[in-house]
Amino acid sequence: MSLTWLLGAVAILAAHFVFGLAGFGVGLVAMAFLPFIMSPATAIVLMTTYAVIFAIVLFVPLRRDFMPRAIAGLLVGSVIGTPAGVWILAVAPASVLDRLIGFMLIVVVVLEFAGKMPRRLEGHGWGLVFGVLAGLIGGAVGLPGPPTVVYAATQDWSPRAFKANLQAFFIVNQGLIIVGYWVAGLLTAEVMRLTAVYAAPAVIGIVAGMALFPRVDPVRFRRVVFVLLLASGVLLLVGG
Repeated sequence: MSLTWLLGAVAILAAHFVFGLAGFGVGLVAMAFLPFIMSPATAIVLMTTYAVIFAIVLFVPLRRDFMPRAIAGLLVGSVIGTPAGVWILAVAPASVLDRLIGFMLIVVVVLEFAGKMPRRLEGHGWGLVFGVLAGLIGGAVGLPGPPTVVYAATQDWSPRAFKANLQAFFIVNQGLIIVGYWVAGLLTAEVMRLTAVYAAPAVIGIVAGMALFPRVDPVRFRRVVFVLLLASGVLLLVGG
């Protein structure tokens, strides 16, 4: 067991633990650490592969709370934004991707701590706008969650509908991105090997997160996670 594998396993386990708790955040946590032990492009494609699989796992028990019309704008926007994001990932140097990831992490953390997330957005146009952002950012740096979660937080969805709608969006969004990666030649044999190698930590993390959710103070846990994301974002932005 190498130190590199161990560090990757811890990062992937932690990311899926957060995903099991909240239903989102897997890319944010994983991409804060994985670029330190593998190329950013490999890490992005790897976590997108996992995202498709585990979004389906989380969606199945919540499928009755899914509201198709509620995410129609997000899906259309995602289809528009994804190709440009995949193109950026295919052509951008690793150092640029590191800085993009670091910048995105810092933006999300600052918005969280400043309490600047919008409270209510009405109209289908906003779904389209946030969908384009999710497709663009998801394809480029593997982080479609922030725009999607910001939009979802401004809607009158029940907690179960919130999780169900997010998972439905991620299944389509990440599935589309995976196809784009395959067409661009980014879905390599190495990514498939790493998907198998890190499967056990990913499964353990998501199962533990789902099981421990009732016992964890979500507010305190969220704060700790965002402090770690801020530190990693600064390191990636400066060191990229």
